[in-house]
Amino acid sequence: MDIIRVDNVKNKVAKKLYRIWQDSYVIEKRILKAKKFPPLERNVKNFMDSKNHFYALLTGNDFLGVIEIDHNIISTHIQSLVVDPVHFRQGIASQLLNKTFETYKSSQYTVETGLDNNPAKQLYIKMGFKKIQVWQTSYGIKKIRMQKTIKFNN
Repeated sequence: MDIIRVDNVKNKVAKKLYRIWQDSYVIEKRILKAKKFPPLERNVKNFMDSKNHFYALLTGNDFLGVIEIDHNIISTHIQSLVVDPVHFRQGIASQLLNKTFETYKSSQYTVETGLDNNPAKQLYIKMGFKKIQVWQTSYGIKKIRMQKTIKFNN
């Protein structure tokens, strides 16, 4: 299994991203008991137009998991992290996070998830993230923002 950056501008790739988003985020929507869940509203064109970086853990041509990264010189934000539900609890999300830490040498990494998404929160805590903010969204979901800070020796 390889983790590679995928070209989301390509229609075929964007369709695979859309499919894994739908399969994975419908589970989080259920966990959060949400009526409206914005990640499920993304369409293929949204993926094709995104300026973010996408890395997929692949087996053959199948996406087992994908991480979406918004990186700048100050920080790296994990915009999304999805795993095909068939492959939950197999370490795929941890591998994708480790790839992010290896690829983007930032002093600050951030991520947001639903406050009641305990599997995601536990993963981020295990990977060194700490809670920095909790808030209620306009669409009725309580979210948590977490941050991991790295100190570099000069």
